[in-house]
Amino acid sequence: MKPANGLKVFILEDDGWCGAILEHPLSMNPDFQVHKFENENDFLKAIHDLPDLVILDYALSEMDGNQVINNIKEISPETEMIIISGQKDIASAVNVLKTGAIDYIVKDQEANDRLWNLLVRLREIKDLRKEVASLKIELKKTYDFSNNIIGQSEPIKKVFGLIQKAILTNITISITGETGTGKEMVAKSIHYHSNRQKHNFVAINVAGIPRDLLEAELFGYEKGAFTGAVEKRIGKLEEANKGTIFLDEIGEMDILLQAKLLRVLQEREIVRIGGNSVIPIDVRVIIATQRNLLEEVKEKKFREDLYYRLMGLPIEIPPLRERANDILVLAKHFLKEFCTDNKIEVKQISPAAFQKLRTYSFPGNVRELKSLIELATVMSDGSVIEENDLNVEIMGGVSSLLTEENTLREYELKIIKYFMEKYDNDVLAVAKKLDVGKSTIYRMIQNGELKQK
Repeated sequence: MKPANGLKVFILEDDGWCGAILEHPLSMNPDFQVHKFENENDFLKAIHDLPDLVILDYALSEMDGNQVINNIKEISPETEMIIISGQKDIASAVNVLKTGAIDYIVKDQEANDRLWNLLVRLREIKDLRKEVASLKIELKKTYDFSNNIIGQSEPIKKVFGLIQKAILTNITISITGETGTGKEMVAKSIHYHSNRQKHNFVAINVAGIPRDLLEAELFGYEKGAFTGAVEKRIGKLEEANKGTIFLDEIGEMDILLQAKLLRVLQEREIVRIGGNSVIPIDVRVIIATQRNLLEEVKEKKFREDLYYRLMGLPIEIPPLRERANDILVLAKHFLKEFCTDNKIEVKQISPAAFQKLRTYSFPGNVRELKSLIELATVMSDGSVIEENDLNVEIMGGVSSLLTEENTLREYELKIIKYFMEKYDNDVLAVAKKLDVGKSTIYRMIQNGELKQK
């Protein structure tokens, strides 16, 4: 029995002998499901089974080859076609390839070898497409906003409602919110649930790229466009074609480049730096900013016409201090996630620790809460995170440690290094502050893990 996931191949050849020659070697491979037809009517009835590939004799006795091709494209548009013919006719080959066939093979001694190589390649492509489709499904799950934008408060429910509206259309989205509120997560959630999900999501941090390089990053450039342009480069706008481009910190964009971006949004086309060719693009734009762009417009720092082009559907993500009821929900989520990732028994949060979280202002918002919980999990000795484990005063200094994936030992070492520098290598002061044995620190120094200056 042939495997259900094999490459399904239909052969339409009205010459029985030629059809047998084509069918026999292919049917020997268990990865191919081969079905041979000698008349057009039987073939067209079966085409509803949606084969992966059709091998078609162009010179049929009862029906024109172009007519059969058109039927295939109408009924099963995903089916690939290989055309075979007894004549080496260049004009026919060109015309056939224009119809969408992937190759034109002349019936000669090398025909079977060439056909075999094509099928092997097609099988590899099919497997890759299947893998990509599976990855896209996983990616969509990853950015399922109901799982990743966590909360039950009224402000976050309002955000959920706006995301749902954004998914249904291609309207430009403007996301505002403080640092750490999850603006890029919202942008990704919209993209991976929209009708553009099969295409690229391209993110660019405008504030993170020098002004003189940002234009090349967005528009790309041709070889020789400037010193150092040794080869052509595709820009982010072109890379995002058919998909979504996320322009984070749009308020940092230079006023001259804003004019060029406005033209892209109006004309739906770009020209690479140093090039002359006009390249049409179809891209959805999502922007994000911490700034009040309307104030920037009033101060002539942001173009008014671009402002109104970009506003589209505004989504304001509330700061965590306005979502007090979500803090425990988020804290428990981050705690479970961190413990699971590091194969630690899941800890609990004491009532006193929770109260400390509720009364803290979280200037770094959700990102800060995540780092704070991860650090508390590392520093906690027992199965419960206590109030003293939540050292909110030092988050600005050590939260960056948690952007990397380390072992508990590596985290411990980095944290002790931080406090050794802070307390001028006073081992006793560090041991008291972190509530660890001074012998632990001395042992790290003796082993060369710490250097006492």
